Amino acid sequence: MPHLQFEFNRSLTDSDKIEFAEDVRQLFSDVMDTGTDHISISIREYGTYNLSIGRADEPKKGIAVVNADIREGRTMEQRRTLCLGFMDLIEDRWNLPKEQMYVTLTEHKGEDFHLLERYLASWQEGEDPLAD
Repeated sequence: MPHLQFEFNRSLTDSDKIEFAEDVRQLFSDVMDTGTDHISISIREYGTYNLSIGRADEPKKGIAVVNADIREGRTMEQRRTLCLGFMDLIEDRWNLPKEQMYVTLTEHKGEDFHLLERYLASWQEGEDPLAD
């Protein structure tokens, strides 16, 4: 059950957040070769100077920090494609410079992700973790 956390130093509309979450869910499913029902997304908004990246010269243009807790087992290519895909979605929706984004992936064993009915197994290609 990935937890994809997005932090921005600006206010966002509810409709943008809803559409963005759906785009993120689809991107994750496509790149990571899995279903969508188990994908958890957090979107947090901060004031202009409450979020910082050392290389970001112009915070007023926007800053995005992304942390994705994912199951281990994906290739470096999948992980890099996912990170760049997050950046593309953010740039396309909010015109935020990619140089002012930072993405961190943290990998966990499948058994570290729990839903009411079960914990997840280790990732397998083409899987839907909630299918019986």
